[in-house]
Amino acid sequence: MLPVARRGATGYTFGGVRRPRRPIERGRVTMVLGFLKGQFIDVIHWVDDTRDTMVWRFDRHGHAIMYGAKLTVREGQAAVFIHEGQLADVFGPGLYMLETNNMPVMTALQHWDHGFSSPFKSEVYFVNTTRFNGLKWGTKNPVMCRDPEFGPVRIRAYGTYSMRVADPGRFMTEIVGTDGEFTTDEIAMQLRNVIVEAFSRTVSSSGIPVLDMAANTRDLGRIVGTAIAPVAASYGLAIPEFYIENISLPEAVEKVLDQRTAMGIVGDLGKYAQFSAAQAVGTAAATPGSAMGAAVGAGLGMAIGQQAAAGPWGAAPPAGQAAPPAPPPPPPPAPAWHVARNGATEGPFDMAALEAMAVSGALTRATHVWTAGQDGWRTAGEVPALAPLFASVPPPPPGV
Repeated sequence: MLPVARRGATGYTFGGVRRPRRPIERGRVTMVLGFLKGQFIDVIHWVDDTRDTMVWRFDRHGHAIMYGAKLTVREGQAAVFIHEGQLADVFGPGLYMLETNNMPVMTALQHWDHGFSSPFKSEVYFVNTTRFNGLKWGTKNPVMCRDPEFGPVRIRAYGTYSMRVADPGRFMTEIVGTDGEFTTDEIAMQLRNVIVEAFSRTVSSSGIPVLDMAANTRDLGRIVGTAIAPVAASYGLAIPEFYIENISLPEAVEKVLDQRTAMGIVGDLGKYAQFSAAQAVGTAAATPGSAMGAAVGAGLGMAIGQQAAAGPWGAAPPAGQAAPPAPPPPPPPAPAWHVARNGATEGPFDMAALEAMAVSGALTRATHVWTAGQDGWRTAGEVPALAPLFASVPPPPPGV
């Protein structure tokens, strides 16, 4: 039969042996320490639900972090520890137990021993290392450049770019400082100034005509991106993509350019003026109640009346009314001459060119020539129209 334990006021009796009660102060101390340890952070992480936050500070009153706490750094993040104003450790993506073996800089700053297990004070900044896309840039003022065709011109440009944090430590020390929440708007203005300066320098020295820049935006964008890379790297940033969406001239210059383009499309300005005048007359005549329409209608009526009075065969106008003078006929087109020499045909030549050839001896009476309407090739001496060319040129000597 097993012995039975009996509890009394001051202890226990077991098997006839008196045993004193154990003190409970040790258990109380253990419970208090566990409660105090629970007041410190033991899990450090950051979940970003924005699209423009670059840096976020893990806030904690007194910045007390438990030694051995768990640090979770997700993909696209970096955790930067700042201890007493100095850059300490930088952690990439992963799960870490904050101890002396994986915090070498912090260990050196704190002079920790191997048995250290107390909380430490440090600021933790989470840095977003993903790309921030769709950032805009543009020239606030026109950029002056020298165009080989138009001379000095002013141009404007705009586009987009993307950036990301390439060196979290440098970015913290050079740009962020002690800002608890840093967004893209706080660095975009500075980057815009750097981009515009590099764009102005690149365009001014490229030598590419303004009208050809639209076809070379990819090359210009690559050059500008290369030019701003060192400056961005000094901030701890990288510019993986840079695009030039548009390059334009001032509005006044574009109007003149449009007029020049229109002139090239029109071609013959005289015929275009006649066509425009005819359109204006037709529009005015079709407008009811307008003075110009009435005048045009009266003019057309007088013209029709004069044509009816002249009759279908062009009879003479009534007595006392002078007939309008007939316009002179257009001059006949000058003939174009072709010359056959050494088995090849040359030309066409006008009379001035043939006269110069006759003086130099390149055209003689025996040279065969042809023009439109002439029956086959003939020697120049047989064509009456070319006789004046040889009036001052002596004929070949006898016997030749």
